[in-house]
Amino acid sequence: MKIRLKIDHREVEADSSTVLIDVMRNEGLRVPSMCYLEDAEHFASCMVCVVRDRRSGKLIPSCSLNVEEGMDIISMDEEVREARKMALDLLLSEHVGDCEAPCQVSCPAHMDIPLMNRLLAAGKFSEALQVVKKDIALPAVLGRICTAPCEGACRRRSIDQAVSICLLKRYAGDHDLEGGSPWMPEKAPDTGKRVTIIGGGPAGLAAAYHLALKGHRCTVIDRHPEAGGSLRRETTPGELPPEVLQKEIGLIGRLGVAFRLNEQVDADRFRQLAAASDALVVAVGKGESGIEEWGLRMHAKGVEADQQTYRVGDSGVFVAGSALKPSKMAIRALGQGKEVSFSVDQFLRGATVTGEKFLFNSRFGKLVPEEYDEYLKESVKGERLEPVSKPEGFTAEQVMEEARRCMHCDCRKLVDCKLRIYSDQYGADQKRFRSEERVRCVKLDQHDRVIYEPSKCIKCGVCVRITEKYKEDLGLTFIGRGFDVTIGVPFSESLKDGLKVAALEAAGACPTGALSLKDGASGGNNETGGKLGSVEREPENTEP
Repeated sequence: MKIRLKIDHREVEADSSTVLIDVMRNEGLRVPSMCYLEDAEHFASCMVCVVRDRRSGKLIPSCSLNVEEGMDIISMDEEVREARKMALDLLLSEHVGDCEAPCQVSCPAHMDIPLMNRLLAAGKFSEALQVVKKDIALPAVLGRICTAPCEGACRRRSIDQAVSICLLKRYAGDHDLEGGSPWMPEKAPDTGKRVTIIGGGPAGLAAAYHLALKGHRCTVIDRHPEAGGSLRRETTPGELPPEVLQKEIGLIGRLGVAFRLNEQVDADRFRQLAAASDALVVAVGKGESGIEEWGLRMHAKGVEADQQTYRVGDSGVFVAGSALKPSKMAIRALGQGKEVSFSVDQFLRGATVTGEKFLFNSRFGKLVPEEYDEYLKESVKGERLEPVSKPEGFTAEQVMEEARRCMHCDCRKLVDCKLRIYSDQYGADQKRFRSEERVRCVKLDQHDRVIYEPSKCIKCGVCVRITEKYKEDLGLTFIGRGFDVTIGVPFSESLKDGLKVAALEAAGACPTGALSLKDGASGGNNETGGKLGSVEREPENTEP
């Protein structure tokens, strides 16, 4: 039977047996949900799909209510938004798991280190390089001289010794340089926009690399006869062979970046460059003379610029590296060069300049000794390897062995976890309702294709209903009552016994990384990344 109702003042006709969330989505509204499973028994638990009944003023879960004649629904207003945010805050209070591993968070270039490690462990050296060069323009260089803040944050360090991340990164870069035809990343179509980068050190080189990949025409100007800046002048040939630096700079040149060397920039020349360029990046190194005369506002440490976007006022001038703030860390300068490229690209495309976007990141802190063995389940025992010859670095066999020491601290659903995406959209606060004592991390590695981490589970019941649908002999079920309820296999049986038929379906439908596919499992996205397109986005309208 057809009935009529209103959604955001619009009259809508729908079948009376239709669930409200489906009607709203058919109308183009992107209502978030995590516990809703189409063609299954309704089970409202996450409460992120709430909407408001205009007549009663009550908030109602749209995933568990069939439409009724005369309904008058508000899909989004401030009350709805706050209710959804509170629901997410509550879910996060018991969610113990990292989105991004501590090593990635601590890397100034924000490189996906765990993914690099997994690919290297599998002997996929070219694929690992592609992961590295998404964020790091000079991997062979940085693999030799980086101060390795990532290794300081590595959780393996609390058990024995950190994974040798820098040497692994170095191998990926060296392996590429030693080949006959180095891998070249794909460039975006030419935008015709001209960007001048003053300074050929790590910040300037990184900015040029990432802006060239975005399709812009870049020119690097440096007063020295060779590009490289502090990478060339503040390292010894034993630390960084000049030929390695030159080869990686040459690869940046192959992207179309032009280099004008032995060129001094004074105040007049700076104004000429600014006028002739669509955007200008100041990336001069420490001790450069003349920058104070360029007409830029200065403070005690460097040029005044927005700390998030690196933009100088509302101009087309951007600053990165030691021109912004002196630093002895090449990786920090390189990371700023990457970040400034996002702001410059936004400026050149006429978008609001906000800088690089970072998603919400769940973090739970240090492991406790009781959790060491849980994390070692996805690793190998043994202390950190050392190269046979430090100048030569690791062999291929050593790379694979050392990379296997990584404990997979990141989430397998890094890019398509609904809890993460909605938490980002609604500005959720993970600490709002968190108790002092957290749940212990456990990894149930009892299945050939999936792994279950109960500490990440939000008790949505999706996996329970899927195992019922596929008529698993045991399946998954709710165990316990009230706040102590968990999801597990009945009768304390193993995950392998519980998921004989529907393992892939249950893992794919899990809205978090609690139940997920193992590396290399069919249908998995944990080696190559996933897409956000399948996640329902919130409606744009907001009633006052």
